[in-house]
Amino acid sequence: MVDCIIVGAGPAGATAAYHLAKLGRSVLVLEKDSLPRYKPCGAGVSPAIAQWFDFDFSAVISLQVKKIHYTWKMDDPVETELETPMWMVQRDVFDHFLIQQAQKVGAEVRETTTVTGIKFDKNQWQVSTNGETLTSPYLIIADGAKGSLGKSLGFKSPKFHQSFILETTSKKGDVAHFDFGTVKTGYIWAFPKAESYSISIACFRGDNPKNLKQLLIDYATQFGVDVNQSQIYEHSLCLWDGDRKLHTKGALLVGDAACLADPLLGEGIRPSILSGVRAAEAINQALTGDEKALEKYTEIIHQEWGEDMVWAGRLAGLFYRFPGVAYKAAVKVPIATQLMARILCGELRYADVANTAIKRLSGNFFGGK
Repeated sequence: MVDCIIVGAGPAGATAAYHLAKLGRSVLVLEKDSLPRYKPCGAGVSPAIAQWFDFDFSAVISLQVKKIHYTWKMDDPVETELETPMWMVQRDVFDHFLIQQAQKVGAEVRETTTVTGIKFDKNQWQVSTNGETLTSPYLIIADGAKGSLGKSLGFKSPKFHQSFILETTSKKGDVAHFDFGTVKTGYIWAFPKAESYSISIACFRGDNPKNLKQLLIDYATQFGVDVNQSQIYEHSLCLWDGDRKLHTKGALLVGDAACLADPLLGEGIRPSILSGVRAAEAINQALTGDEKALEKYTEIIHQEWGEDMVWAGRLAGLFYRFPGVAYKAAVKVPIATQLMARILCGELRYADVANTAIKRLSGNFFGGK
């Protein structure tokens, strides 16, 4: 028996494993795939994550982006410089690096291990896999947006937002691109890596359009990509949609399984890592006898992330309802990009700027100043 079993070796699961192992706890990570494995993701990472680790990420940063290029339906461009560069990574490299750091401090990782069932019995979890049944008093569910374990425990089912990503080496650069208007309630983003681009499309409000993949192909073609020499993947986003319970007896939800992605921008890696850090702290406290530790985890995530996502959701409601006006009134204003970059870097919260932004957007929508 180990102190904690973690299902999933993505950023949230790997982070929890690292911090628990650093605290001297015995940790077993179960990963259904062979590592490293590809994960569909634009893979822009906030440098703010460095605050939660005591090792250097420079080896896995493919590129640091200092310039952003915006368009409205591939026209009306505006470009701005970032004061703090954003990290661009390859998810297979980044995720593998994180889990390797966990292994270095004592976490055990079992690849190609599929969890087939879980049951809480006699104050411990019985985790059935394709190889054996394992036991632990605590369980962290990090099985991603499409994972089934949370649902099997009665957690609220997430609403999935469809997304596609095109990976190509036919175009290179060092500028991040965002296109608004092509998708009515979302946007397209093209993130550069050292030798490639990852181009993503997603809707963040309402129903998913049936032609989302074709819109991505059309954009990529205009962007100068050889689509025939590229790979397209479909995946789902689990956006934050209100406070939800993230704990049950002896178990926690983290990362995409907890539906933490930013409802305005879709940022998911930073909140996933935050949840992994806080989950490790909660499990460690529970192992020392704190009976309220897991309940506190839900409260902490709501306080540190969810409360600000309320403001992100309100901004998203305005922005995606009137995207054309929002593009002119907000995106094209240079200070707006700097403020958003500071939010992504953890230097500001949406709450710090939301009231002013909402007044500005509302004024433009309804004819105010």
